[in-house]
Amino acid sequence: MKGFAGASVLEIISDYRGDTWRAVYTIRFREAVYVLHVFQKKSKRGIATPKQEIDVINRRLAEAERLHRERQN
Repeated sequence: MKGFAGASVLEIISDYRGDTWRAVYTIRFREAVYVLHVFQKKSKRGIATPKQEIDVINRRLAEAERLHRERQN
């Protein structure tokens, strides 16, 4: 997955009964894996992830980073 500036954001893509599902997670932290978002890919315009889904992932990544910092203190 592109656009996350080296934040180690990865995705798993799975097809099930004609639908495509994506799970997005980060492995940036040694002690934890944070699942950032899981959604059904509905766009018929290629493989690009819709902006609204990217926005959710960005917000949740920021929250995961905040939670991780708090747990380190």
